[in-house]
Amino acid sequence: MNEKTLKVLEYPLIIQQLSAHATSDIAEQLIRELKPSVDVEIVKHSLNETDEMTQIYNKHRVPGYSGLKDIKSYVKRSQIGSLLYVEELNQIKKNIQVQNRFKTFYTSIIDEDEEILYPLIDQYVMRLPVLSDLLEQISSQCDEHDLFDNASPKLAELRYQIKKTNDRIKTRLEQMVRSQANQKKLSDSIITVRNDRHVIPVKAEYRQDFSGIVHDQSASGQTLYIEPNAIVEMHNQISQVKAKEKEEKDRLLYILTEQVSEVAYDLLTSTEIMGHLDFITAKAKFGATLKATKPVISDERAIYLPKARHPLIDKSVVVSNTIEFKENINAVIITGPNTGGKTVTLKTVGLITLMAQSGLLIPTLDGSIITVFNKVFCDIGDEQSIEQSLSTFSSHMKNIVNIIDSADSSSLILFDELGAGTDPSEGAALAMSILDYTIEKDALIMATTHYPELKAYSYNRDKVMNASVEFDVETLRPTYKLLMGIPGRSNAFEISKKLGLKNELINNAKSLIGQDEKEINVMIESLEKNAKTVENDRIEVERLKQESESLHKSLSQELQRFENFKTQLMDEARNKANQEVKQKTKEAEMILQDLRQMRDQSQANIKEHELIEKKKQLDSQYTEKSLKQKVQKERHDKIKIGDDVKVLSYGQKGEVIDLVNDEEAIIQMGILKMKIEIKDLEKLDKKKQQPKKIVTRTNRSSIKMDLDLRGYRFEEAMSELDQYLDQAVLSNYGTVNIIHGKGTGALQKGVADHLKRHRSVESYRTGTPSEGGFGVTVVTLK
Repeated sequence: MNEKTLKVLEYPLIIQQLSAHATSDIAEQLIRELKPSVDVEIVKHSLNETDEMTQIYNKHRVPGYSGLKDIKSYVKRSQIGSLLYVEELNQIKKNIQVQNRFKTFYTSIIDEDEEILYPLIDQYVMRLPVLSDLLEQISSQCDEHDLFDNASPKLAELRYQIKKTNDRIKTRLEQMVRSQANQKKLSDSIITVRNDRHVIPVKAEYRQDFSGIVHDQSASGQTLYIEPNAIVEMHNQISQVKAKEKEEKDRLLYILTEQVSEVAYDLLTSTEIMGHLDFITAKAKFGATLKATKPVISDERAIYLPKARHPLIDKSVVVSNTIEFKENINAVIITGPNTGGKTVTLKTVGLITLMAQSGLLIPTLDGSIITVFNKVFCDIGDEQSIEQSLSTFSSHMKNIVNIIDSADSSSLILFDELGAGTDPSEGAALAMSILDYTIEKDALIMATTHYPELKAYSYNRDKVMNASVEFDVETLRPTYKLLMGIPGRSNAFEISKKLGLKNELINNAKSLIGQDEKEINVMIESLEKNAKTVENDRIEVERLKQESESLHKSLSQELQRFENFKTQLMDEARNKANQEVKQKTKEAEMILQDLRQMRDQSQANIKEHELIEKKKQLDSQYTEKSLKQKVQKERHDKIKIGDDVKVLSYGQKGEVIDLVNDEEAIIQMGILKMKIEIKDLEKLDKKKQQPKKIVTRTNRSSIKMDLDLRGYRFEEAMSELDQYLDQAVLSNYGTVNIIHGKGTGALQKGVADHLKRHRSVESYRTGTPSEGGFGVTVVTLK
């Protein structure tokens, strides 16, 4: 990717912010090396694994990777037989602990009986090796800085000898220091250490009274630090034992080093995977700070960025815009006032493209679509070069020459103020020529301009679309909103009138401009009105469509629920009846058995076939029992349309919605509509409706019309939603938007369930595509 493009679009600042979320040096190095990829499969894979980690991060507390370091040099040294020290072994132990901590965490968040929710992360976890034996060996033999005394019996014995000899030395020296005869000969009654030997501080004038080795003296020369001859031999013994101790430590460390060498490949694999997981987690954390979403990577060339925000502008002030290249459109020409947001729009498109191709989630609503470009070019900003004696126009033109020479069908080109810096008529003609040339190369282009000639440019070209940044004439301020499909019109006359310029001067100015430009401005004004009307109609149609789909789904669910309930009731009734018949059959068999015994005993004239016939009559009792009930009618009022009635045979209440004739009526029972005989109906008294209490709401506080729940834990999201709805009601809002994103759908379902039960919610629906689609729920308040 072009390094100049990365710099101009401020990609290094994205890398800097991303790096702040890394825990390990390995992840930081991967982030520093991160560049946009031009391989579609790599981009899709990177985005998918970032999205999976984002889902995990938003739902659970992902353990940190602190302690993870690159141990490649340690492992390589172990393989060539070089000794590893305790500190290096402890670093290897920390890496294994980081791996095991993440494996334990991941195992705790998945259900073995369910499908794999995070297939890519799951693959990484499955590749992590088992290193428990090495971890146990290092932990059992090494403390933070040294081997444990019990690392081996020999090491324990040697250290015991050293300790015992040291204790003898201290005892002997303490006797000398406490001796009354030596009190005046010593500078201080302490035992200190010089050159790893215990010494006592002796005044210089009493040197001859203490035979031994002088190891040091004070700065003034008044004190000598002497090792008495009485303990020199004991110190020598310690030195000899320490040499044996070092040999034993080296032997143990060589054993541990050999064990490291045996699992060298596994250690390198583990470190690589854990570093990559830290890298992905940093992406997820960064995306969460931006409220970012995963784009769809289109195999066909397309750009659709709903409610896109520049990632480096403060979220509290940035204005989101929907940016789209429609089908068969190669170029979008943006016009509008200075400081209106044209350049920011260019940078937003470019930077979001680079982020997506780097495997980063992008700051848009759900449903964004983007293409992987092999090349991204931009000509943005003041390119004046004093060193090369080039004017702004010349520098821009030199850059544009390089761009159009390298551009092709897989290129995204961003031109800021194309053709500016020279004569307006020549600049406009040059801009149109450059656009024609790059369109012929089939590149995708977004350009900004001030030239009025380019406003009509798209109407003469098949592959060009106009856009503009909105300007509020009333406030005389830009709104920073992007209007796709509408060119910017001149507001000079309206602004001048607002500022107090006389009408005769304005009218005179209007008479001086060409008829063509007047017609263009009138056309643009008409387009703006028509576009707003079409958009409003489209939103209403989409709303009605969503409502009808929701109603159809609800009715289907209710019907299915009723059918299931009816089947359940029938099964229960049938089972109960059959159980009773079975019991009676058993009783009958017992009676028949008694009769046979009686016949055998009394030679009664009872024939066998008659007994069998009686038994068959009992068996025939296995029949389906009707759900209808026989209930005596108590009231005989005349039935009319609109009456509340009780259907006696079913024991259900309903409403008369039509009279078929004098004997039958159509009854609405819940979601069922049935034809029932009037003799089976009993009229009920109408319930008096309580008058509704009207409560006047007053606007107590001002809150936003949108509530963004992305990134919240489920319980926090529900609490935030509840508080927000209460505030929205107090603010007299009619409708509000709840942004929950798509994700796994759990948060969306939770929001729907909460809205269904909330006392202040009249209805709710899924947002239209322009509102955010399935990532947004639009709520109508009572």
